Amino acid sequence: MLKASLGNEFSLSYANSGTSCLTSAIAEPPDAILLDVCMPGLDGYDTCRLLKNTPETEQIPVVMVSGLETELEQKAGFDAGCDAYVVKPFSVKTLIEKIKTLV
Repeated sequence: MLKASLGNEFSLSYANSGTSCLTSAIAEPPDAILLDVCMPGLDGYDTCRLLKNTPETEQIPVVMVSGLETELEQKAGFDAGCDAYVVKPFSVKTLIEKIKTLV
């Protein structure tokens, strides 16, 4: 869904785990990273913490995209260092605007 929705606005690449996200972001730093909270291995919060505590990736904006919508979950995202938290289902237009604002 994200590929179809965002592919016209942005150049996209995908990582299938938090560890591969960090490795890819160090090798080829993206303009922004979208993370789901629920991922195999490292969850989105831990991945975000690693990204924000790694010199090569600390300045990359991170947008958490999650179906977890409670204030507690959103606070956990911001505490982990995310720059924005978008709850699923979301408006593609709103997501695009958030990404453009951060980049």
